[in-house]
Amino acid sequence: MASQELVSKLEATIENIPDFPIPGIQFKDISPIFLDPKLYEEVIEDLVKFSKGKVDAVCGIESRGYLFGIAIAVALEVPFILIRKKGKLPPPIISEKYDLEYGSAEIETREGHIKKGQRILIHDDLLATGGTTEAAAKLVEKQGAKVVQFSFLIGLKDLKGDEKLKKFNAEIYHTLEY
Repeated sequence: MASQELVSKLEATIENIPDFPIPGIQFKDISPIFLDPKLYEEVIEDLVKFSKGKVDAVCGIESRGYLFGIAIAVALEVPFILIRKKGKLPPPIISEKYDLEYGSAEIETREGHIKKGQRILIHDDLLATGGTTEAAAKLVEKQGAKVVQFSFLIGLKDLKGDEKLKKFNAEIYHTLEY
């Protein structure tokens, strides 16, 4: 659990942008965190504390999952594995299709980067409905690894993404919840 001091700093730093990208959405702009290197370090320390000694690799979801995920992996001294949108990685790849509100999408990772039996942390900046993260977990499982943790800087409680991830029997962590 993040310290109240860190939560307060983040709440004062993250900008709420009303009606972006469409009317009715309250966008959480995390980019001001990157203007404060010390705050960024505190976020990484918080996320690392959650996973230390529990994972063999970190998978980050394109693209904002890379912003913290790479630093988490480096601090944990474990590999970082890219999960990208379809068509962004060279073959051989493993893919997983999933449904969006309007249509479908596909994510991929390089074959062989995730090893059978590995304990995996899947990281992204924000958990909303959980569809992309659920697909990432299925992608990990297809390769014989086990998702043991999910971490997010922000979790949007009202969108119930945690519910979609519970079937993986993995720990779920959000530094902040709205």
